[in-house]
Amino acid sequence: MAPVPLEGHQTPVTNNIPQEGNRGGSISLGLLIDFIIQRTYHELTVLAELLPRKTDMERKIEIYNFSARTRQLYVRLLALVKWANSASKVDKSAHIMAFLDKQSLLFVDTADMLARMARKTLVHARLPNFHIPAAVEVLTTGTYGRLPACIRERIVPPDPITPAEKRSTLQRLNQVIQHRLVTGNLLPQMRNLKIEAGRVTFLVEQEFSVSLTVMGDGPAVPWRLLELEILVSDRETGDGKALVHPLQTRYVHQVVQSRLAESSNPLSEVYHILHYFCQSLQLEVLYSQTLRLIRDRLDEHIHVDEYTPGKCLSISYWRELTSKDPRSELGYRLTVQVDQHDPARPLAVVHVPSLGSKESEIADRAIRSDQLSMECLLVHTIYIRTRSRLSELKQELQAILKDVECTLAGSPAILSVPVLQPCLRAELLLVTVDTHTGMLQCHVPQYDAPLVPELTAALNGDHSRLTTLISELRFWITQRRCEKTLQHLPATSYERLPVLHHPEHPMSKISRHRMFVQLHRHPSVILIVAFKEKENSPCEIECSFYLAVVKHSSIEDDPHDDSIEAEIPKMYLKVQTLIEFDTFVITHGPFTSVDSEAMEPMSNKRRSTGTGGRTDAVGIAQNRRSKHPAYFIPELAHVVALCDERIPFVTLAQELSRRDIAHQGLQVEANATALVLKLVQLLPPSPNIATSSAWHSLLKRLLSVSIRVHGKGIGKSWMAEFVFYSSPLTSNHTKEQGLRRPVYFSYDMLTAENVSRTVDSLLNDWAQIVHLYSIVQDLAEYFKIEKYNLRNLVTVKSYSYSKLILAYGPNRGATVTVYWNTDDKAFKLIFGKSPTNTVANAHSIMKEQLEAHLNRHRNLAQLIIILHETIQPLTSISKLPTIPQLCVYNSRPQVPVQTFTIMPQCVTLVRIAYQGLYCLELRMRGNGLVSLRDGAYSCFDRSYIVNEFTPMQGLKAFLSKYVDESALFRRRSQSEDDNPPSPVTMDSDGGGSGVGFLSHHRSGPQSPAQQRDGLRFHPPLTPPSGSNPHTPASPHTANISQASQHQSFGSSPATSFNLASPPSLPPNTPNMLPHPSPGSSLVANSPLNPMHVSSPVGLMPTSSPGPCNNVQVGHSPAGSFMQTGHIDGSPFPSSQSMASPAASNWPGSPSVPRPSPVRPGQSPGHAALHSPQATDHKSGSHISRVLPQRSWAGAVPTLLTHEALELLSCPSSHPSGLPGPDLSPLERFLGCIYMRRQLTRFIQKDECLTSINITEPGVVHFKVESLQCRVGLNPQHLQSLHIKVQPLPEHKDQWTSEELQIIEKFFDTRVAVPPYKPNTISGFGKMLNVPFNVLKDFVQIMKLELVPGLAQQQQLKWSVQWCLRIPPSATPIVPTGMAAVLVCRNKILFFLQITRIGIPYQGETPSLVLPLVYDVSTNLTQLAEKRDPSPASATAAASLQLKRFAEYGANQSECSLFPAVRDLLTNLTLPSEPPVISQVVASPAGSQVTGTQQIQSPAMQLHSPMAGTQGPPQGPYGIQGMPPMGMMSGPSQ
Repeated sequence: MAPVPLEGHQTPVTNNIPQEGNRGGSISLGLLIDFIIQRTYHELTVLAELLPRKTDMERKIEIYNFSARTRQLYVRLLALVKWANSASKVDKSAHIMAFLDKQSLLFVDTADMLARMARKTLVHARLPNFHIPAAVEVLTTGTYGRLPACIRERIVPPDPITPAEKRSTLQRLNQVIQHRLVTGNLLPQMRNLKIEAGRVTFLVEQEFSVSLTVMGDGPAVPWRLLELEILVSDRETGDGKALVHPLQTRYVHQVVQSRLAESSNPLSEVYHILHYFCQSLQLEVLYSQTLRLIRDRLDEHIHVDEYTPGKCLSISYWRELTSKDPRSELGYRLTVQVDQHDPARPLAVVHVPSLGSKESEIADRAIRSDQLSMECLLVHTIYIRTRSRLSELKQELQAILKDVECTLAGSPAILSVPVLQPCLRAELLLVTVDTHTGMLQCHVPQYDAPLVPELTAALNGDHSRLTTLISELRFWITQRRCEKTLQHLPATSYERLPVLHHPEHPMSKISRHRMFVQLHRHPSVILIVAFKEKENSPCEIECSFYLAVVKHSSIEDDPHDDSIEAEIPKMYLKVQTLIEFDTFVITHGPFTSVDSEAMEPMSNKRRSTGTGGRTDAVGIAQNRRSKHPAYFIPELAHVVALCDERIPFVTLAQELSRRDIAHQGLQVEANATALVLKLVQLLPPSPNIATSSAWHSLLKRLLSVSIRVHGKGIGKSWMAEFVFYSSPLTSNHTKEQGLRRPVYFSYDMLTAENVSRTVDSLLNDWAQIVHLYSIVQDLAEYFKIEKYNLRNLVTVKSYSYSKLILAYGPNRGATVTVYWNTDDKAFKLIFGKSPTNTVANAHSIMKEQLEAHLNRHRNLAQLIIILHETIQPLTSISKLPTIPQLCVYNSRPQVPVQTFTIMPQCVTLVRIAYQGLYCLELRMRGNGLVSLRDGAYSCFDRSYIVNEFTPMQGLKAFLSKYVDESALFRRRSQSEDDNPPSPVTMDSDGGGSGVGFLSHHRSGPQSPAQQRDGLRFHPPLTPPSGSNPHTPASPHTANISQASQHQSFGSSPATSFNLASPPSLPPNTPNMLPHPSPGSSLVANSPLNPMHVSSPVGLMPTSSPGPCNNVQVGHSPAGSFMQTGHIDGSPFPSSQSMASPAASNWPGSPSVPRPSPVRPGQSPGHAALHSPQATDHKSGSHISRVLPQRSWAGAVPTLLTHEALELLSCPSSHPSGLPGPDLSPLERFLGCIYMRRQLTRFIQKDECLTSINITEPGVVHFKVESLQCRVGLNPQHLQSLHIKVQPLPEHKDQWTSEELQIIEKFFDTRVAVPPYKPNTISGFGKMLNVPFNVLKDFVQIMKLELVPGLAQQQQLKWSVQWCLRIPPSATPIVPTGMAAVLVCRNKILFFLQITRIGIPYQGETPSLVLPLVYDVSTNLTQLAEKRDPSPASATAAASLQLKRFAEYGANQSECSLFPAVRDLLTNLTLPSEPPVISQVVASPAGSQVTGTQQIQSPAMQLHSPMAGTQGPPQGPYGIQGMPPMGMMSGPSQ
């Protein structure tokens, strides 16, 4: 039995799909919540409105009731929401129940239907009695013959006649109809008939068609109308419908049929009835079309004068002409009417005024055509009237214009009148008739001529004015032709201009038909074109040309005095000169025959104007087509082009003449190619040049100076051509090999007022040629002298008279361009390089100094030698890095400081600043030598120190390692052999061969001879040999009084000896070694000596530096300009000496002082030169030569070869093999002494380190709680800073040698390494100052960093690195770049970078920078976090790991710092640990990997000194090879 659904929950079965699951109805939960909220809001609103009116108790009751009711409601809602979590199961059950209910209902319904059929339907069901005989008959015979006979008799029609009977009957009927028509009276209009099929059809065109027949062959049998069709139609207003309604047609059919039966002449009666009906219908159609035309389009232009239905229709047109033309008093009218004499004829058209028979036939054709149209009738009629009027006008105009053929054509008809010869179709005067008004109209298609309204009025009125108006129109069109002709030329035409002239001026005689042409480039010139008609042929125009020179003036200017001018705007043009051109001459110059008809032999060019090449006056066409279109006036274009081309030459020639520059005037070049202005003579740029030999030599080489115009249109410019004969210099340029040397200069073509600027530019370029030639000629003379060997030093790449390009240097890889700058009135240099050279030209940094030198001496040979001698050292120092660095200032790490700053002082002196702290003074000398000294000392007094810079301790010892003794001795011996010293007193301190030309040495204060105030006479001035750099010269004695202010310094390893040149020595006896021994520079005196005084000397580059002022020009370019002698000499007076410094404690230095090696010939008698011990003398004594202790060896120049300077400046690997970027030895040395200085300052300012007063020079000693440290440079190469750590005696047993070595190695490889940043060493110092147990743990962390294999041995997940400076990616607790180790009370903040190791990752390896805080009092290590905790991240995971260790794994008996870090490295797992690659890869932190491979972040690339062999490449400052920015930043050291 099917389950019975619950009552009230049965789903009704309907035609629609049952809604399963909607048992008992359902509602959306969201809708229910919405209803509840709205109900609550409504009740609240009602309460808010009602409660104020009730008492306090009632309000409380109402509020309580509302709260209870609402609470109960929301409790139910809460229960419903909680139940809804499991509503899916209920919903699924509901669907199952609904499906079962549906199946049950289907079963029940099927049973009910079956029961109903059995009990009701089938009880009364019966079968009928079948008609078996009829069925058998139909099935067997296919017919049924048992129907009643009455059906056949009454319903079934009889059989039709046969076709043969039909044909015979109709043929007989045709004969009867034909007989009756022949014997009857038939009208002519009905002769168009057709007899067939027993009927006759009459057709009257455009009226009707009627079909008749007879019902028998008797003569009295009347005609019978079979069919009637009205053929009148209206295709314009009928919308395609029949004009006659079927009822009307039936009525006419009945009328005609009745007349056929009654009339004696039935066929005539039929015609008259239908003909009258159709004519009336046609008139009605025409009338309706006319009314529609009036209403829709023609308005009052046509008018229905009379309309009689069935009789006539009269329409008038051209009503405006009728009212204005006295000759048409009858008006213009047409009448469509029925022929009064013969009504049987079609409608007739009557015209007033009458038309000719032929014209009337054309007009009447519109009525008899297939289309009945009043509009066509009017169009045809007006067309005939138009042609008639225009034909009369044509005859009249031809009589006026003479020999001009006017054409009348087109529909509507248009009369074309050529007013000019030749004339374009667009320029014809077109005359036509307004179809609406009948008035004449004229028009010129191409122009909107202002004369057209007057012409129109004259055509419709007084014809006597036509001649004058057509003439004016002719001039007006010619003016427009002028505008067309000039549209692509640099000129603008005007009909009027505000021209001022006297009444008697020739301007007043020019025809009023004229055009003013203003040339764009020449505002002071106006071309006037006057027009005149030819006498014999008025349709042709002749042109006359006038050139007027005008001046812009105001109406207030004095007409009698041109010098008096008003200040108001000058709006008028005052005519000053008027020139009339001869038209024939101006158009028949050289190759400018624009009016020639003759063809040049062997030429296809043809010039024509006027009638040439066009239709002549009588209309005969020329054989050849014109070259120019009719609107183009070739004479005008030629004259404008001629003026535009020649006027600039004229103004330029006038300006040249005004300046006394002789020229030959304007000429036409050969074959008429162009105009040219040739100069005869040019003036010298300055008076002193006019007397020089170079000026006369240049004039001999100058062949011609020509000025031409280059370019076309707006881009015209002057082109000046200087042609010279050959060149004093032989260049390699391919275009400079012939004897003819043209030089071209281009100038903008300015207006006549500014032509002086063009001449100025020309003279400036001439001055450029002259000045450059003056120094080039001298250079050519030096090239001829073989001993100067200039040809081997330089190659002339190009000399174009305007500039000189020289190639010099190794492989001629550098170029210099020399030219004269007219604006600055000085020579300028442009330095470049050859395409094959990869190094930029280093002379660019000394450009201003070299320019000043050249302009001062005007000697190219001297410049070439300077360039040759200085290219190599400048190239070397240009390799020093100049990029800015951050973190140089420890208090302001974000301020960038430039690494090296190169400051040229003069052509041989360059100062090089390092990080704005140290300064090197580089002086370039001859014979491949340079000298270096400490630039912190004043050039004038070496006891003074420049404020901006700090002396470099140990500079002399460092530079001495690069001195090539053999090279110096070889150069010295060669120079002494070639140039023996001269005993003659000289004014310069250079060698004998260097006096005079190219010598620019200055008598400086460096020589001791100038500083001896105790001598009564001056010692002999001792010139050094030409290449001996160590023989001090004896300069002028002007500065002798300065002797007491100077400090001295010795250059022996353990003693000081006098550097002056004693009088007892021979003049050429050297008394100073090329360099001191390494130990001599590490003296006990400090660079921070408070007695140091600043020097006022300037440091930045200047174009005319001091040391290069007294230069004497001589004959030898290879002399002493490069200071081959030791010009500095000895800066120390003989009256001062210096005690020997304390015994050196520097590792590797000799323990026993040794005398400096001496060369043969040095005087052995002076104990000061060899004594190992210093002697104390009084400062005021003039006998002792021992130098005082305060001076520094760096102030004394050290001579180096170019190769040694290249080694100093070129980046190279560290000599000790320490890892790191390639830096130059000079930068490593300066960085190390900079770090040593910063360490000293840190010890002095900070209390964490305690200084140890030890007199060992160049070494910093300090101590901390349990250690004492000694920091000094590597004595072998002075390019690295090392630390020696020893425990204090009371803590000797607490430190192992391994721990001390770890500290030393950490300092060597992580602290005192490039990039050299002060905060790195500050952080290291703070690290050493922590308590003993904490430092022990710090050393253990250093060990993990320095020995990466320990991480794998101890199975650590992370490698660790110290951050000595704050990296950019660290938590922003301390500013970036500051020291990363901070001690505050009992807490120590330090930063570590940890990097995941042992597992290869897809993508970036995780790396974290962790700020750790160790509390000494609580022995707790934790992560320094922000106050607002961040969401779950790697840092949070590390913090959690540290807290877990502090809670469970800490041992209070030992320091928890290293155990906490080790636990972190062992157990830290990131929350977002990426999937591990299944393939086993060797750990990057294995025992074979160096410590530098953990540098994975941009911060480590920026700050770490390491550059591992397998890591990314690093530049000198960590800029190159940076990994992706997504990595966490590493430690900053």
